[in-house]
This record gives sequence, C-alpha cells and structure tokens, in this order.
Amino acid sequence: MVPTPPSVLLEALHWRYATKKFDPTRKIPAETWSALEEALVLTPSSAGLQPWKFVVVTDPAMKARLVPAAHRQAQPADCSHFVVFTVRRGLDHAHVDRHVARTAEVRSLEVESLARYRQMIASNLDKARGEGTLDAWQEHQVYIALGSFMTASALLGVDTCPMEGIMPAQFDEILGLAGTNYTTVVACAAGYRAADDKYATTKKVRFKPDEVIVRV
Repeated sequence: MVPTPPSVLLEALHWRYATKKFDPTRKIPAETWSALEEALVLTPSSAGLQPWKFVVVTDPAMKARLVPAAHRQAQPADCSHFVVFTVRRGLDHAHVDRHVARTAEVRSLEVESLARYRQMIASNLDKARGEGTLDAWQEHQVYIALGSFMTASALLGVDTCPMEGIMPAQFDEILGLAGTNYTTVVACAAGYRAADDKYATTKKVRFKPDEVIVRV
C-alpha cells in the first residue's frame, strides 16, 4: 500500500463540510459508491462484532418520505445516496456465534478452536447487559462507522452531511425496521454540493490546536 500523503488528507478534510444543499441532478458514480460501501464494511468495531446495518436509500420516493422525519431538511431528498446507520439492540449470543463462525470461515479455522475467544466476548456482553450499558456501548460503535464513512467520502471527493436531527422512531417505521432488532441511530447524506450552497465557502471555525491537543 502506498500511504496517502499528509497534504492530500488535510486538503480533503479542509474541503469537506456539512453540506446543506445538494445538487439533486448529480449522482455518485457506481465505482465510487462501491468503494464507499466497502469502506462501511471495513469499519472497525469493538471485538469486531459489527453491531450494525447500513440502510442505503436511493429511491426518490423513499428519500422524499424521510424528509418530514428529518424535520423537513432537504438533504435526504436531494442527495445521491442517503445512509441510515442502525444499531443492533440487545446484542445476544447468537450474534456472537455468527461472528465467530465468520471469523473461522475467513481465517480457515475450526470454530471449536475459537471457543475461548467466543467465551470472552460473550462474557463481556453479559457484563454490559447486567450493568445496563450494552446498547449504549454498541451504539457508540456506529459513530466510528459514520466518521470513517465521512473521511473516506472526502478523500473520494464526495460531499456528506451527518444528520442527528432526525426522528429515529419514524425512520424505523418508514424503513421497515420497527419490530426488528435494529433501530436508527444517525444518518448521513452523500452526493455533491449545489453550486449555490453558501456554506461551501464559509470558513471552518475550530479551536486552535494547542487548545484541543494535549501532548504528554
């Protein structure tokens, strides 16, 4: 792998912003979107459990239905691809078994050889469940995926807008998630900025590095 030059990374991060107005006529090319989906799949998670599903909405009618549940913000309708990040509630031993089986498959191992690994993960989940922190723990993982997706998008020249200003319960109803083990946490619009989005040229406001970076 050839490392990305630091200047390229910083240029992409300075270029990106929370896009308020997307150009509805521009769509993300298939090859680019395929890479972004793979970036989602490759997101790291605690114990590798991947407690999520990413619902990718491209159907115009479905995107329009999500607008009222996003407090009438236009991004869901106008963007190219709208990603809804969902979390697996009440993560159970069946999910652990699925992860262990996949690990054995990918790494050409016997499932039985991973028994101690499985027990360690299951014990950690049970402990969190007993403390009432299991769902919060897993929900935090979803934000790792969101950050990874936004950075990958910026590097590929794709605009994004993370959206917590949504009504998760309504999203679940519209997307058919109600009654399942998965529920909406956050969403992200992806596409290309409109030429007249004034926020594209607004200077970023960040605290100075020495105010937020602590070196020890």
